[in-house]
Amino acid sequence: MPIDPAMLHGHDPFGRFAQPSRRLFLAGVGSLTASVMLPRLASAAGTRDPRLVVIVLRGALDGLGAVPPVGDPHYAGLRPDIAVEAEGEHAVLPLDGFFGLNPGLTRLHAMVARGEALIVHAAATPYRQRSHFQGQDVLENGSPRPDLATGWLNRLAGILPAGGQQISATPVRGLGIGATVPLILRGPAPTVTWTPTEGDTARADTIERLAALYAARDPALEAALVAGADLDQLAAQTMAGGTTIDATLDRAQRTFVQLANATAGLIAADDGPRIAAISYDGWDTHANEGGGTGRLARLLAGLDVALDGLRTGLGPVWSETAVLVVTEFGRTARENGTDGTDHGTGTTAFLLGGRVKGGRIIADWPGLAEADLFENRDLKPTLDLRSLCKGVIAELFDVPERLLSEVVFPESAGVRPMRGLLT
Repeated sequence: MPIDPAMLHGHDPFGRFAQPSRRLFLAGVGSLTASVMLPRLASAAGTRDPRLVVIVLRGALDGLGAVPPVGDPHYAGLRPDIAVEAEGEHAVLPLDGFFGLNPGLTRLHAMVARGEALIVHAAATPYRQRSHFQGQDVLENGSPRPDLATGWLNRLAGILPAGGQQISATPVRGLGIGATVPLILRGPAPTVTWTPTEGDTARADTIERLAALYAARDPALEAALVAGADLDQLAAQTMAGGTTIDATLDRAQRTFVQLANATAGLIAADDGPRIAAISYDGWDTHANEGGGTGRLARLLAGLDVALDGLRTGLGPVWSETAVLVVTEFGRTARENGTDGTDHGTGTTAFLLGGRVKGGRIIADWPGLAEADLFENRDLKPTLDLRSLCKGVIAELFDVPERLLSEVVFPESAGVRPMRGLLT
């Protein structure tokens, strides 16, 4: 019987939370897009201005490499060449003695220790095949099927005014930074795109002349042009700042970090976006994945710097922000013949932010014995990723559970939102 996320109990490695149970641990590149919403939610404590950032790791993150279960007696045997060691020069960053973090995630480890991040393990969408394209479609459209053509963030933007609290919004409801709008943001809520440019951009006087021309013929187009010019200027400023980029990162990783810096600046602005989604490509680690070192550790190091850039770039509004890091599915429990892993099922997700009740791991751990593996090959998923997403949305934007199950994540009435994720 599936567990009720509202009833999670468990173990806190940093001493903040409650009691351990037998299997349930509660322990203590590419493109960027954003949907512009300006929610200012009235509450008993005053006025809130929440932000949500969703980072999609495209290619299927190896959760057993990112958050190794070094305390599981079967882990090392499944991965003789790529298991992250419990001790040594490239050992896991300790969490609770059972789970650890890949050594590429030093900044995230510090955020967990400070109570600003939590980890969800053995999680998956409803998708049980192993196609990247279909898996990403299910992840982004929020339904059990890959054929739904709208994204759950777009549908969230569309229903936020009905969330029971007063929310104000600008005429421009959606923003995409990148050449195209990803599925997660596609739908009826209006969306515009912005792409970082190389070389000369339009001069201010040219934009002013075009705006005057559009104002006489098409006021909506004039408003979009002005909004785009403002975003262009703001994004250029923020991409120049943010977290210092490690010289050891490759070009794709540096680009992702720069875009994360831009995201922070855009959503931190008083009139900036409030819902954003960033894509980070390259997680299909069929070969040379490595453990504490290697391709996966390098990818995680780029993610680590980007997450820290979001935290520092958001400054005071970090206290109103939640950042979700998700992927389409996991990877095989066993390593393959090329020191990598193949397409799997269960994986990890991360939740960060100033309002996150962090310092813990949420996992109904299924075990890695042969009889416990999903289809004799994968980490068995025991938590529905939609439960995590629903819980974040419900607590961040006060969206009723009925709307979450019928609109944002259709056909998910049986998936309860996780509770107690945010303050």
